[in-house]
Amino acid sequence: MIPRFAIGEGYAVYRGPTTTGTLHRHAAFQIVVGQPDAVGVADAAGITHRAVALVVPPMHPHCLQATPDVLAFFVEPHCAFADRLRRHYGDGITAAPELRGLSEDDVRPVGRRGSDQLDPRLMQALNTLADSDIALPAVAAHVGLSPQRLRALAREQLGMPLARWRVWTRLRHAAEVLQSGQTLADAATAAGFADQAHFSRQMREMMGLTPAALLPIVRSQSLRAT
Repeated sequence: MIPRFAIGEGYAVYRGPTTTGTLHRHAAFQIVVGQPDAVGVADAAGITHRAVALVVPPMHPHCLQATPDVLAFFVEPHCAFADRLRRHYGDGITAAPELRGLSEDDVRPVGRRGSDQLDPRLMQALNTLADSDIALPAVAAHVGLSPQRLRALAREQLGMPLARWRVWTRLRHAAEVLQSGQTLADAATAAGFADQAHFSRQMREMMGLTPAALLPIVRSQSLRAT
């Protein structure tokens, strides 16, 4: 098994070992698939859910248990694949044995397509927040909503505050900078984090991974590609 990390449109994917960390919450759906055996994910109550594949909804506190090899997808909530996850899986950690054979090739085409379920004004706001540092009141005005209504819409349809989505998009941008061959400090600055330590804390809190753990994986991938 060669560890792998990649960012695609609407998703990210990690393959490799994990250690048991602390509770964290993603601004995305997470699908974890054991390679090849069952994988364990603990919830906030300390209950460990075990299955060959598990789905964790956005903002649900959880902790992936130590495993030598896991395949993890982070599916952004505004893409078409997230619509499928919302339809078929519950609000908590859910066993999904039918996703055991899921591959990046399955996720890529539906990651590129936008959601058919979310309010179009919310979709427009998410895209605006991802592409700029514009303040929330200006984003709300741009999509024809009050800030209060936009916040409520995000909580109703995404299950998260828009501030968490903005942090997620910054982490995504930082990961893309790392993939381009730049340093951890460069990635932190480019994505708008206060410093490298802030970048590391936010990634650990929202992805259960650290930039320092991902950097050697990303660099080895770059070397193999040359």
